Amino acid sequence: MKTNLKLYSLTLVAIAVAFSSCKKLVSIPEPTDTITTVKVFSNDNEANSAMAGVYTLMINNDSNGATGLLGFATGMSTLYGAMSANELIASTTNGQDYLFNQNRLTADIGSTAIIWKTAYTAIYGSNAVIEGVEASVSPKLHDEVRKKLTGEAKFVRAFTYFYLVNFFGDVPMVLTVDFNKTATMKKTPKNEVYAQMIKDLLDAKSLLSADFSGGGGERILPTKWAATALLARVYLYTGDYANASAQASEVIGQAALFNLPADLNTVFLSTSQEAIWQLKQSTLPANKNATPEGTTLFSKPAYYYVSKELENDFEMEDQRKEAWFHRDSLQGKPVYQAYKYKTGQANSSITGTVTEYSVVLRLAEQYLIRAEAQTLGGLSLSQAIADLNVIRKRAGLNNLPITLSKNEVTKAIEHEREIELFAEWGHRWFDLKRTGRAHDVLSAVQIKQPWTGDYQLLYPIPRSEIITNQNLIQNPGY
Repeated sequence: MKTNLKLYSLTLVAIAVAFSSCKKLVSIPEPTDTITTVKVFSNDNEANSAMAGVYTLMINNDSNGATGLLGFATGMSTLYGAMSANELIASTTNGQDYLFNQNRLTADIGSTAIIWKTAYTAIYGSNAVIEGVEASVSPKLHDEVRKKLTGEAKFVRAFTYFYLVNFFGDVPMVLTVDFNKTATMKKTPKNEVYAQMIKDLLDAKSLLSADFSGGGGERILPTKWAATALLARVYLYTGDYANASAQASEVIGQAALFNLPADLNTVFLSTSQEAIWQLKQSTLPANKNATPEGTTLFSKPAYYYVSKELENDFEMEDQRKEAWFHRDSLQGKPVYQAYKYKTGQANSSITGTVTEYSVVLRLAEQYLIRAEAQTLGGLSLSQAIADLNVIRKRAGLNNLPITLSKNEVTKAIEHEREIELFAEWGHRWFDLKRTGRAHDVLSAVQIKQPWTGDYQLLYPIPRSEIITNQNLIQNPGY
């Protein structure tokens, strides 16, 4: 089928979601009851709406309003990453969630299938925008909008693949909506997927605006700086420390746009000056005026609570514990809930004011990326220590001494990443795996005894996906 006859729209993506329960997402043929490329990408407004639909499905995946936690970007990356690591504990041993705490997953776990399918939904939508913009010859689709939308779509595609490879390892790298090319795709080696992420992010960086005017002043659309921040992370993960440090420094240098607010309680507000990119949720009945993360993590009763391992790793004077923990009780015993988002199921209201958006990228991570890149790249330990002390100062902690050894700085970075980024987007889970620390740390966690094997450091490919595409090979051990 010729490109200019393919069907792209928010309806297309929504239909893909509906089909995903019974068909492999990347194998869904084009629907015939929606609008065509010529229509969707015939002018600026329609094209912008198509990309807006991708964001809407990312943050608002739900099932008839039953829950807001049905997508990799609706808090699932945060929750399941935190339970797979040693951050959060499910309050009941019944159900699938507790299997993440124990690292005893099977290929039939529904939550991993949702992560997989909703990630490919976002990729499918991004590919549709990229191809639709390229195919459109309409003079009413202006060059400025073409560049913006292509940059946004490439950013979202790279962002989504980052989560796929860190949860599942090698995955099919789908760069088109052409059913004939995607239906029976094999896994692509992780290093090749990372190379594509870098390519997409460099493109996005060159195409996107350097300010927040596209989102009306809100930080809800990717900008040049979001692409730069994610590039810094990807370079760190791939061991390109010089580029990781350089990209992080570019973001940190934008002092007119980004700063670390002194009040830790304001970091996750919709107006936060620390936010580089946020996802803006709709006021669904499930979330009311809360973010999906807030709805899930701040609840009555406590469905998920902070592990003793994480609780005990905070230094005595660390103000992050006071600001980002909420003391509660469970079955008569004191527990803490993750409380970075102050509005949740416990206090949300369908008529309440929305004061928080889901923070995806923020400035503190860039300091931590630069500190690690400076250390592991043999660049400057003094710069690394200075960056760590920026984070520690806001937390009310004493500066680390400038005399620390490389090994001591490396340990300090692991500690600061654990404390600063807990219960955010799977950071701790991914950090332990990429640094080779996962076995030593997680195999000693009480709830994970007996440790069943390091194969659990990757999630299983959903069995339903393998059934519909026999070219997909299951991850070892499942």
